[in-house]
Amino acid sequence: MVKAIVLLSGGLDSALALRLMQDQKVDILGVKFTSPFCTCDQKGRCFARETALEAGVPFKMFPKGKEYLKVIRTPRYGHGKGMNPCIDCRIFMLRRVKKLMSETGADFVVTGEVLGQRPMSQHRRAMKIIERESGLKGRILRPLSARFLPQTEMERDGLIDREKLLSIQGRSRKPQLELAKEYDVQNFACAAGGCMLTQREFARKIKDLFDHKTNISWSEILLLKVGRHFRFGRNKLIVGRNEEENEVLKTGKQKTDYLFEALDCGSPITLLQGKKTREAIVFASAMTAGYSSGSPGADDRMKVAYGRSGLNRVISVVPLDREEAGRFNITLL
Repeated sequence: MVKAIVLLSGGLDSALALRLMQDQKVDILGVKFTSPFCTCDQKGRCFARETALEAGVPFKMFPKGKEYLKVIRTPRYGHGKGMNPCIDCRIFMLRRVKKLMSETGADFVVTGEVLGQRPMSQHRRAMKIIERESGLKGRILRPLSARFLPQTEMERDGLIDREKLLSIQGRSRKPQLELAKEYDVQNFACAAGGCMLTQREFARKIKDLFDHKTNISWSEILLLKVGRHFRFGRNKLIVGRNEEENEVLKTGKQKTDYLFEALDCGSPITLLQGKKTREAIVFASAMTAGYSSGSPGADDRMKVAYGRSGLNRVISVVPLDREEAGRFNITLL
């Protein structure tokens, strides 16, 4: 039997690619590569897994791992509009898939890519680069746009009927949504999937992190998703926006980080990273007071508790005006 690995993102296109392969009686293994940057999964729900379950095919999930951070930091083929290394990302995943193909006996790999849909990685030149650099030239089938693309080895060898493949191109979602109704595909996060690295504000936060640190932990990456982010010289501050984010900051702090909280009022939790100079502590305290619901006393000052292992120290500061705080906001720099 013909075997294929189908890359599932959790979006609609890869779900449809899977169904098209089922129409041709291909034995399928669904595979997803996870990272903290994917926006397809929501509140712990894995749409890629649901896609596989709905289609009745086996499914495996693999983390991209910390080595993927090197791809983001210095991609050979550059970044897109944000910090998204789309071409290098595809190569990174497909090189791993190539090894998995040898282990599972798969004949080829299938993706949900659509010609002309994404400006960086889904045009002809990029697709050729991806095939060449991944070592899978002629063995990547893109069934949604296959009629616009060169014939693959699988079609030439009669493993796949080219006449049953599609000719979708461009950024319109109408053909895919119509196909979704035809196949009764319901479990997908969004029509196209998504990546936080393409988002301007998130891209600025991760670029700032790369600019100031060489060795980065996954916990630091995850903290990029919460709070307001500020840069004060060599120090980084994250200010919680609600109770949920406050709890994330408490649990996500490293041993050397300091936490801050304004006393006797509704207050954000502020996390201070970097060298704990007196200047940095005063700034973080003033920032915390400025974003709290408290009002300064007669001396225009507020009390803020702080510390490394507990909020066991107290400092009195003048709250930082929020407009002034905006000058240090990483997403606005």
